[in-house]
Amino acid sequence: MRRATLPDFSARQLEAVLALAEYGSFVAAAARLRLSQPALTRAIKRLETALGVRLFDRSTRRVQITAAGREFAAVAERMLNDLGITVQSVREVAEERRGLVVLSTIMSVAGGRLPSIVAAYRADRPGVEIHIREGVHATVLEDVRSGVSDFGIGYVDELPDFVVGTALGRETFCAVMPARHRLAGRRKVSLADLASETIVALPTGSRTRRTIDAAAATIGVPLRQMVVVTQLATMLAFVGAGVGVGLVPRGTTRGPLARGLRAVPLSEPRLVHRLGLIALREREPTPAASGLLAFLRREWARAD
Repeated sequence: MRRATLPDFSARQLEAVLALAEYGSFVAAAARLRLSQPALTRAIKRLETALGVRLFDRSTRRVQITAAGREFAAVAERMLNDLGITVQSVREVAEERRGLVVLSTIMSVAGGRLPSIVAAYRADRPGVEIHIREGVHATVLEDVRSGVSDFGIGYVDELPDFVVGTALGRETFCAVMPARHRLAGRRKVSLADLASETIVALPTGSRTRRTIDAAAATIGVPLRQMVVVTQLATMLAFVGAGVGVGLVPRGTTRGPLARGLRAVPLSEPRLVHRLGLIALREREPTPAASGLLAFLRREWARAD
């Protein structure tokens, strides 16, 4: 469908129509708009020419708005109100005050350090809506690749070519257990110390499980991973109930779900991952996403 040619007019001309309709005088309307009377007269004439209708009837004594003028004045008021709202909205988005950010993150970060960082960010930018998608590392990569997420937080040691990683810090592994467990008083434990323990584990497809399995195989220690769950939060609940011991990234134990549990650093072998921000290569972040990215980098460095 062919769109009709639209007349060319400015917001200033719309304001001129509303002021003249309100005051009924070029002198008063010009004073209200801080314009000279000739400038206001020219603005109204140009608008009438562009529209092809007369908006005001002039005489030496008075200015009378026409029926077409009243109709246009109502439209002009709505347009100016909508424009004002839009301008404010655009400015807020540009200043990172409004918008939507979708963040995909590994579970250890989602249940550990991330909540306090998001709380601090939202205190400063309450108009930004944040959606958190938590999962295993492979899920984070797929969310970023497909564009479902603006960016992700995961492991940045080995990344595919379609993403770029920015390191935030290193995360070590630890053994988590009830406070009354026989190993809870140790300063460190090794995988060999856990050989006789029931291990509450994640599925074999998770990066955490693969890291632990590889380390155990390297030193020849068979782990009794007899209970398998799909979420770190579930693992912590099972550990708290006395089902077994968990092997988790240290960040997992920083959240409220680990209260009442004892986290003992893992000594031999010492397992370390580099955590960082993951973004789709050559994708420009939105203003809101850019603001959250900068905030995450700053707050993560402070926490370390």
